[in-house]
Amino acid sequence: MIEVEKAHAIIAAAVGELPVEKLALESVQGQVLAEDITAGFHLPRFDNAAMDGFAVKWEDIEGASEEKPVVLKVMEKVSAGNHPQLPVVSGCCTQIMTGAPMPNGADTVVIFEHTSGFGTRAVDIFKSPDRFANVRYRGEEVREGELLLRRGMRLAPAEIGVLAAFGKADVPVYRRPNVGVVTVGDELRRPGEKLEEGAIYNSNRYSLESCAVAAGARIAGQWHAPDDVEAIRDVLTQALPSCDMLVTTGGMSTGEYDYMHRLLTGFGVEQKFWKVAQKPGKPFFFGTGREGNAVFGLPGNPVSALVCFLEYCMPALSAMQASHYHGKIEAELTEPFPADKKRHRFLFGRIWQNNGRLLCETGRKIESHMITSLVGANCLIEAPASPQCLPAGNAVTCNLLPWSTLNE
Repeated sequence: MIEVEKAHAIIAAAVGELPVEKLALESVQGQVLAEDITAGFHLPRFDNAAMDGFAVKWEDIEGASEEKPVVLKVMEKVSAGNHPQLPVVSGCCTQIMTGAPMPNGADTVVIFEHTSGFGTRAVDIFKSPDRFANVRYRGEEVREGELLLRRGMRLAPAEIGVLAAFGKADVPVYRRPNVGVVTVGDELRRPGEKLEEGAIYNSNRYSLESCAVAAGARIAGQWHAPDDVEAIRDVLTQALPSCDMLVTTGGMSTGEYDYMHRLLTGFGVEQKFWKVAQKPGKPFFFGTGREGNAVFGLPGNPVSALVCFLEYCMPALSAMQASHYHGKIEAELTEPFPADKKRHRFLFGRIWQNNGRLLCETGRKIESHMITSLVGANCLIEAPASPQCLPAGNAVTCNLLPWSTLNE
């Protein structure tokens, strides 16, 4: 049995980056950028109007007011997507729309509301803005060659919008990890099926698949087998070759019907460790297959399985995509934490901000079979082995759940 820190180190050393592929911009949501992206041109590309109005020489309209409006001749109209044909000279202006290029000679835009309006050959200016007002200048946002996005960023709508703004039709990204999920147990049924005496619904399949997708993975397949050696062997024959990461739940302990450990090693999976000094999730297995794929054998209890996936599989999926897994943070306990005397303890709980302090508390349901302990939780709280409970006021480590937020 190894310590939690050692388990992390072994997994990190064994998991490598996946290949890079170029995908169409509309297909890269949630994937990780594989190279730095720099600006191919200035943004804005040209000086343009920030508001609808009139492009003017500021000297012409300095001091304009309702009582003493300045009258300018309108030379032409320019809308977005068109280019001005005439320069602005003294005593003249150009009617201009938002986004249209500024004509030569103009340095300021007077907004429509401060004029006598559009549609005439001359316009009255009733208010003088500051010089250079309402103009977006070439390169004021981004200069050509400037770094836009860094390798390792996960592409969300904001980043995809930036890529589109710079004309990136194809984007280099790390391939999504293919994750397979195998559940084992005579008692498990699919949601929607009838439950006979002694049966329960299979929650692990759905919670673990959801976690994998949240980490940017693709589900390569889902398999289920009863507690039968031949049935599990058949499932592993299908599952192992098809995945970058295979996750199994159930059959990982040392009971009479716990076959998974010896079957995995029998399939050529090189065991890196089996059993970690933690609670819950002690019977946890990690190894690598013949193709270098990562194999995680999780306990069958729902909370134990999810703790192991969040603590170990999620960082491994980030590593496969060359992405930094979000760091853990410290918070202050508002009530005692039931530490374990011999093992590193994980409990789902809640973390929040209060007057600049980070506070946390565990849920009331702390047993490894209690799947409802996750409801309302936004973090996984952990503490090393301790001979006694950690009192309120102690600082503990919190792992913010990927789908949760930190609230007041």
